[in-house]
Amino acid sequence: MTTAEKTRKLTEILEEKGQGLNFRYGGDGSINRDEIVEREDLGYSASDRAKALLDDYYQALASTTTEWQYNFTRKWEELEGDLTVLRRAKAQAYAFAHLEPAIYPGELIVGAKTNYLRGSFGNPWLIQSFFVAKSSELYEKYKSDSNARNDIDKLAQIGAGGGNVTKDLPGAISLAGKFGLRAEEVPALNKITDYWAGKTLEEVGERISSTVPGFDVKNNLLRTATSRADSAYTIPVGRTVVSYYYPLEYGFDGMIDICDQKYLEVAGQADGDGYGGIDRMYFYQAVSIVIKGIQAWIGNYIKELDRRIPLTDDPKQQAEYEGTREVLAWIQHEPPRTFREAVQICWFTQLALVNEEVASGMSPGRLGQVLYPWYDQDIKNGRTTDEEVMEILELMRVKFTAIDLFVSTASSSVLMGNTFSNVALGGLTRDGRPANNKLDWMFLEAAERVPTTQPTLSVLWDEKLPEDFLLKAAEVVKLGNGFPAYMNCRVAQEFVLDQCAHEGMTVDQARAFAIGGCLETNAGTWKTVHVGGEEYEIPSGASGATVNGVHFISNPSVVNLVLFNGMDKRTGIQLLPPHNRALETYEEFWEQYQAYYEFIVGIQLKFGNIQHDLHRKYLPTLFGSATTPGCLDKGHDIEHRGALYNSTFFGVESTGTVNMVNSLAALKKLVYEEGTYSLDEMRDAIENNFGFYTASEIGSYSMSEQVQKPEGGEYDQILSDCLAAPKFGVGDPYADGILQEYEKWFCKFPRALRSFMDEPLYPCQISVSTHGVFGNNEVATPDGRLAGVTFADASMSAAPGTDRKGPYALFESACCWDQSQSQNSQMNMKIHPTAIKSDVGTKHLADLVRAYMVSGGFHIQFNVVDSKMLQKAKKEPENYRDLMVRVAGFTQYWVEISKPIQDEIIARTEYEGV
Repeated sequence: MTTAEKTRKLTEILEEKGQGLNFRYGGDGSINRDEIVEREDLGYSASDRAKALLDDYYQALASTTTEWQYNFTRKWEELEGDLTVLRRAKAQAYAFAHLEPAIYPGELIVGAKTNYLRGSFGNPWLIQSFFVAKSSELYEKYKSDSNARNDIDKLAQIGAGGGNVTKDLPGAISLAGKFGLRAEEVPALNKITDYWAGKTLEEVGERISSTVPGFDVKNNLLRTATSRADSAYTIPVGRTVVSYYYPLEYGFDGMIDICDQKYLEVAGQADGDGYGGIDRMYFYQAVSIVIKGIQAWIGNYIKELDRRIPLTDDPKQQAEYEGTREVLAWIQHEPPRTFREAVQICWFTQLALVNEEVASGMSPGRLGQVLYPWYDQDIKNGRTTDEEVMEILELMRVKFTAIDLFVSTASSSVLMGNTFSNVALGGLTRDGRPANNKLDWMFLEAAERVPTTQPTLSVLWDEKLPEDFLLKAAEVVKLGNGFPAYMNCRVAQEFVLDQCAHEGMTVDQARAFAIGGCLETNAGTWKTVHVGGEEYEIPSGASGATVNGVHFISNPSVVNLVLFNGMDKRTGIQLLPPHNRALETYEEFWEQYQAYYEFIVGIQLKFGNIQHDLHRKYLPTLFGSATTPGCLDKGHDIEHRGALYNSTFFGVESTGTVNMVNSLAALKKLVYEEGTYSLDEMRDAIENNFGFYTASEIGSYSMSEQVQKPEGGEYDQILSDCLAAPKFGVGDPYADGILQEYEKWFCKFPRALRSFMDEPLYPCQISVSTHGVFGNNEVATPDGRLAGVTFADASMSAAPGTDRKGPYALFESACCWDQSQSQNSQMNMKIHPTAIKSDVGTKHLADLVRAYMVSGGFHIQFNVVDSKMLQKAKKEPENYRDLMVRVAGFTQYWVEISKPIQDEIIARTEYEGV
């Protein structure tokens, strides 16, 4: 599109018809529209130690290395012919033992994923189609390859502001669109890549899957961005709550002792089905091997401190190094005695988990309650002070933020570089009392002092939680960093009770739940630890992973597939079998929608089952299983039903629910009830994008910026009518009734399906950033959304500018169905800073949360920001390096978010009064 071709923007056309897109709700009209309103400054600041480490992080670029892959591959190749589970264990142990330590002056908690402050790596034995260097011949092959994975990579967008996204530089090349690799490591990378060519899980899986009916459909679902049909190839485990119980209670030596004793008990015993019984001996042997490798890794840090201590001139730094060495020497073998030791052993456990697997959402869970026994003992015995504990919590925030996730370009565009480490606060005890404690408060204050993206915070909301605690949480929200989010205890507990009932879930066990990843409700359990001669009960994760299997189906795309007889109109691919139905009634349309949707789920599930079965056979999860309650008791890993609860491993994820509801409402009203337009007229308008350029053609992804083609005026009326049709988010029974009908069906049919572990599936309703990539690659939809415009975020957030009756009408729409029937739902709101200023505003915000929770909402989160600040940050990213926003279940730096998501966040309705 050239400048001369530009005609009017959509906003101009709609204003002539009395329809506006940019909408603000509430307020007293006192806001100066020409000035940027800053977020409220509450006067908190980080310790000098934390500030220095955070400054170093801001200067660091996302980097990768071949160290882990080289050592793993070297040992793996050497062990040709060994039993797979033992071969993997020995290769992992060797890789752990050869990781170079990374220690930074001033740190009190040491340990990093790689030898870079902000470092990561991919696992080429899992997938490596994106893992090739630009300077190699393989890259040329990669560029010309037309497989589905590469196609979806080309559709992806990441890092609009350039923040910590490494481009090609002298001496460094960029991988997966984000990570820098030193040029001298390219030969090693190519050698590793050559070795794994034809052996990766993806390649093995695709060879086997190619013989299975529906294989082409599965790949085309990925190519057309209709769903993400690659469950086990990119991020096979995660979205789970980490259990630190075994390292904390037994220490690493104690865990090895458990494995060795269990090995002697089960060796040669075929208990059970005569197959899995024998496998137990291999599992215990493999876990013991891996833990010894982790101990050797910790030993590398001890050796590095031994080298530094005599070379350090600063007595204070020397003393700190000596203190750190003492901590490491103890936790290398024994369970922790002090709070600092407890944090350090938890940190190495966390790092080991994210090194073992490419995993997102390995969440610490209710960490304040887990660590409380050591805090309590230290305070009672005068070993530490609250200020010293606060400094450790501040440093921990930077450490978590420095972990990167190395995945494909397409996956990076969805995850936005986020690792989804979620710390849960509040909730209930086993007997139903408020569980918040002093450390929960301190986690909130640490987030005020050090506002980093990780770990995100979630309040497990219950009416029993103290008012002052809820007000403190609301105060942190006002800082504008997007957390804490709020999750409803009652709703989550009911979901866990229902989903895990057949595995023995009880009410008191359900209260141990926490959030893994951004919003994934995880089953938990209660464990007893012994500290200082006293017993304490702590919550613990107790499930292996969540929401694998059927990843992200684009709900609006399915509407269009029904309209166009199974064809994807953007690519021209006949994606699904033609239905050849006249679609003469709305009921017939809705029936076909369900049929197509269930067909897609069936395809994804079939291949997801194959992928995860291969993952457990080729790449069993060892340390992640050893830390998960149930696995050491049963002698099986998490993919062999070893966890205490296994029925949350597979789910059905959806995205774009609100655009789907609004599209169905427009079709039902304008075509089937009023007869204003025929289906053919609707198809014609959609195929011609209602007379507008596509979002990618104009380079903007929000509705208000869309530009009409010179000859596009013939579609003005139908577009106006589609936009004026009933919409979700205003308490309108018409649109809400469609949502109710959808949820009744969507929350039921997955439970009749079975995962590769023979467990029922469940619905999962979050968007992460898929509303960006899916919206950008979908043609116009019947709700009036134009081609390429980002879908509405989350699952219960109104489409931008449509929630015109305020938050309580939005809550009425969102709570018109029983949200406990789904693993989650998701609600985002954008609030202008002036709407919640001062203590009065804090109370209003807490009351707003309470209203949604009492109404039955599962989740709500807030962006507290002036849209003008976001618009300025888009133009001047270099001046807003530390600006954070809430996307959809996670917080990310503004400069690291893709432009489609930036545009969508700016376009969200801004509430100037609550």
